[in-house]
Amino acid sequence: MAAAPVWSVDPRTGKQREQVAREATAEEVDRAVRGAHAARAALADRTARAALLRTAADLLDEAGEHVIEAADAETALGPVRLTGELARTTAQLRAFAEVVEEGAFLDVRIDHADADRTPPWPDLRRWKVPLGVVAVYSASNFPLAFSVPGGDTASALAAGCPVVVKAHPDHPATSELCASVLRRAAVEVGLPEDVVSLVHGFEAGVELVRHPLVSAAGFTGSVRGGRALFDAAAARPTPIPFHGELGSLNPVVITEAAAAERAEQIGAGLAGSMTLGEGQFCTKPGFVLAPAGEPGDRLVKSLTAAVSETEPGVMLDHRMRDAFVAGVRERAALPGVDAPITPGAGGEHTVSAGFLTLDAELLTADGDHDLLLEECFGPVTVVARYGSPAEITSVLSRLPGNLTATLQLAEEEADGTAPGAADLLAELTPLAGRVLVNGWPTGVAVAPAQHHGGPYPATTSTSTSVGATAIERWLRPVSYQSTPAALLPPELRDDNPLDLPRRVDGRPEN
Repeated sequence: MAAAPVWSVDPRTGKQREQVAREATAEEVDRAVRGAHAARAALADRTARAALLRTAADLLDEAGEHVIEAADAETALGPVRLTGELARTTAQLRAFAEVVEEGAFLDVRIDHADADRTPPWPDLRRWKVPLGVVAVYSASNFPLAFSVPGGDTASALAAGCPVVVKAHPDHPATSELCASVLRRAAVEVGLPEDVVSLVHGFEAGVELVRHPLVSAAGFTGSVRGGRALFDAAAARPTPIPFHGELGSLNPVVITEAAAAERAEQIGAGLAGSMTLGEGQFCTKPGFVLAPAGEPGDRLVKSLTAAVSETEPGVMLDHRMRDAFVAGVRERAALPGVDAPITPGAGGEHTVSAGFLTLDAELLTADGDHDLLLEECFGPVTVVARYGSPAEITSVLSRLPGNLTATLQLAEEEADGTAPGAADLLAELTPLAGRVLVNGWPTGVAVAPAQHHGGPYPATTSTSTSVGATAIERWLRPVSYQSTPAALLPPELRDDNPLDLPRRVDGRPEN
């Protein structure tokens, strides 16, 4: 039976644009993984890895016009958004090149033998080595920064791990173009092109996570799809790490004092954040606890005005559009739920933004309203009006894990002297990997201190997929004990020939 064709589809019309590829067979997946596995030794050279990452960034910039054109045709995200995303993508690649060259990610630690200790210490030398071939599952909502040339691929290559990417069906042409650029970059710096490979198709994705030579996986997508792959990774004869980003509600708590101080500003900010990119950001604020009473009324009025000015937009594909329309319809039909601005179908191919409101008391116990505590992908948020601090605590106790949690405070609360603000921050901290005060969660800075992850179902591990420490997902520590100096890797020798930062006998060097 012939493999199914892979089509590029225009989400603005729902029509097929061109056939891009065919879904990979099990034999083709095996060939891609074995090619990647054979490229491991070539990636051991950190200088070559850094050169690969920088060259890939340069070639992507050179091909930028074509990349943006292809991505816009398949995602309808627009040239402005995609130009920024391409810049972020190439910046990530260059940032990981710096991480590779600096070498701190190897976490070199040397403890010399000490016979005077009780019990005595042997000579121990520890560092981190790459896991092996990494499977990367591309995201729908970021065709560049979280897809073929994105952070999972960049961090895995930086760690010394070859990558086999499973393309997302929403942007196969973009994926093919970006994969060709990465493979050309590898050849230009003298590495095998199979350090990066691309496969298409649902079954190919399943075959990939089950392949015995795949050592780890990174995923960004739905809870359903991610959990199925996570379970498959755990069910293997040799289980592997599966770093999945699955779904997030990203709660926001607005104090009464904050609403009284700047209700209009908060309402406008919330509208901008929850409608950004047609509500298709993984950090979209999808659930808000706002005060009842006059300050909360002003906030809702401001939110209503701002959202009503938002034009209908195109989602990434018609399947997501249909799921959004059905999801908001089901939520809006729940008892006690109002829709000041009704979200849903904006046209044959578009959706309109909106939000739902209800009394927070309806969410303080198990019941029919639990659906409101699940992510709805698209331009909608839920505003729950609380009447007391106890209701805030009760609702927060029922929330799942999240990528972010946001606290909107008044100026008088932010100085730490007003009661309650520190307590709210402490309540939000267990719920998310990034906690914001007086900001909005859409927009994830690619910075060394960034953490993009959170308790399940936000992610399946405690690691981050953004920032320098994302490289740690693809490494494992190894200690050498009482090993002759001539047999040690250069990174672990006393004379430090590679001039790496390290800790020796508990003291930092370099």
